[in-house]
Amino acid sequence: MFHPITIPFEAVMLSNVVKLKDGVSVDDAELALGEMCNVVKNTYGNEEGGFIAGQVFKFSGFVSEEGSFDDEKKSDDHLLIVTYWKSFDQHEHSHADHVFKEKFSALAELCDETYELGYELLWQGDPEDE
Repeated sequence: MFHPITIPFEAVMLSNVVKLKDGVSVDDAELALGEMCNVVKNTYGNEEGGFIAGQVFKFSGFVSEEGSFDDEKKSDDHLLIVTYWKSFDQHEHSHADHVFKEKFSALAELCDETYELGYELLWQGDPEDE
């Protein structure tokens, strides 16, 4: 469950911002989030499904003053669901499936807003060993 992931250069990444309703905690959303992530991993994590890996992040309140310019975003409390896929079409096919929609709708009921943006990988790297 908690191990390093390897992302192939040809992958696409989908970033889903999930803003919980006032009074809804991450703990409140944990079951719905976990069930949704398990459906993706267990159903679409094959060659046909195209799911490569995923991560879920909780906004922790720290904001880079050096890399930020929109003061409005500094107070947004949210979760970030990041998934990696072999293709955008495979992502869309999986999310159109009724099993996924059922699990996602349970999470969406706890949210004021959710939106998902897709990205193509342009660069990746790590420090070279000396």
